[in-house]
Amino acid sequence: MNDALISFHDVGKLYRNGTIALAHVDLAIRAGEFLTLLGPSGCGKSTALRLIAGLEKASSGQVERVLPHKPGTIGFVFQEPTLMPWARIHENVLLPLRLQKVPAREARQRVAEVLALVGLEEFGKAYPRELSGGMRMRVSIARALALRPALLLMDEPFAALDEITRFRLNDDLLRLKKELATTIAFVTHSVFESVYLSTRIMVMAARPGRIVEEIVIDPALPRDQDARASVSYMDYCRRASRALAGAAAELPPQAEGSKTP
Repeated sequence: MNDALISFHDVGKLYRNGTIALAHVDLAIRAGEFLTLLGPSGCGKSTALRLIAGLEKASSGQVERVLPHKPGTIGFVFQEPTLMPWARIHENVLLPLRLQKVPAREARQRVAEVLALVGLEEFGKAYPRELSGGMRMRVSIARALALRPALLLMDEPFAALDEITRFRLNDDLLRLKKELATTIAFVTHSVFESVYLSTRIMVMAARPGRIVEEIVIDPALPRDQDARASVSYMDYCRRASRALAGAAAELPPQAEGSKTP
């Protein structure tokens, strides 16, 4: 874990209502990787992201950060774009830069750069209602990238999109990662998406949320239009599917006498 930006050491999260969201989680997010948390709804994937972002605190164990505790170090893209409907796209992307008091000239330049990166340089004066769902998600990604984060967290950002748009944004995300050399932690319940995007997949089970298998993806795996039909891609998908099915069938640790956090 020497190159880890974030490390979980036996982390647990217990909510006041008695829900054990996470139990005994060991996890490292390594610099430069694309790490995906794959699992069914309710397995603690989103909770793990919030702990990584510092939006919540662990109930037990330790979350170790090499990243500095300052705004903009970690970017967060949520499942919904959460844009300000009354503001133009340019203003939506500009908002975090204003909050961090980035000088106006530099902020305008950054907004232009990230809108160009996501292919929306011609839509700065548009309103969110005038854009498609996929374009609004691009705006959300641009806003997160405007602060140039070392780590980008993404919580099922493409779940509500149609398959064609989702595939296109998957390709865009891989391009952005390569261009910006950003570390990404991604949450999804899609086996196919996880294999296509990731360098490493952590499969999670629920009740309580825990990691049950790690799948390392060969960096030589093609990531293009033909990749999803390749034998190697389908082999990884089958492995991830089996891991997910096994996690769903696995008895919770407390039922076997294990401790909870």
